[in-house]
Amino acid sequence: MRRLVAAALLAASWGGLAEEPGLRPFVLAARERGDVKSVAEATRARLGAAGFEIAGEYEPYSGARVLAVTSDELKALAAASPTGGYAAAQRVTVTRDGDGVDVAFTSPRYMAAAYRLPGDLGPVEDRLEKALGRIEGYGERKTAGDLRGYHYMFGMPYFDEPSRFGSFPDHAAAVAAVERGLAARRGGVRAVYRIDLPGGRQTVFGVAFTEGCASDARIMEEIDFKPVRSTGYLPYELLVTGDEVVALHAKFRIAVDFTDLKMMGSHSFMNIRCAPDAIEDALRKVVGER
Repeated sequence: MRRLVAAALLAASWGGLAEEPGLRPFVLAARERGDVKSVAEATRARLGAAGFEIAGEYEPYSGARVLAVTSDELKALAAASPTGGYAAAQRVTVTRDGDGVDVAFTSPRYMAAAYRLPGDLGPVEDRLEKALGRIEGYGERKTAGDLRGYHYMFGMPYFDEPSRFGSFPDHAAAVAAVERGLAARRGGVRAVYRIDLPGGRQTVFGVAFTEGCASDARIMEEIDFKPVRSTGYLPYELLVTGDEVVALHAKFRIAVDFTDLKMMGSHSFMNIRCAPDAIEDALRKVVGER
């Protein structure tokens, strides 16, 4: 009998391991009536009442609004990793959907795993859900283990294979170089937000691409085609960590939000094959010559 009980407990334990909860990149919070502007205003108020700071916002294309939100808790958790700045802003989106307006947000739990944070951003996700609601998660389901080692396919980069744009004498000099480039809108890139993390070693910029193959509207027109829009892919991040300026490789950054995107055919990576190089070229222009 004891052996049977032990075997049953072990089987239950293995079953629990096999059923690691899946995570999805986006959360549909609510479906509202009205226009994007008024829904965005109401959403902004709810976020403020819940203790979130709006670091920046923009309209990547008509009918969509992105609010980059952060908090002291989120910044502290992001600062615990040398590249945690990528997750310092979660994106709340307001997107026209036929006769209604969808309010959604990126899943902090998903992003914490994808960006290899040492801590759990579950409490941040719970606060967003309490403030905005939750209908369902969407995007392809992945476990935290899948995401921490995420690799779309052979030949594609991992999280720890970023694009590097050079080193500077110190953190302040690197930040100043990025600020100059964004102010001049080099490469058709403009600033959406800036967040300085505790400790003075990381600064993350949310950036909008406005020109050519790198443009936000061009990329999203091709890959964001499903009924519930994944507007929260935007904006892109440029990170100053220590004295170095880096960004997630575009092939990783796109793939980790759209893990089920096909390589070939309609609405596929092949149709935006010029985007990764165009994004890197634009960011290199932002940082400029040293």
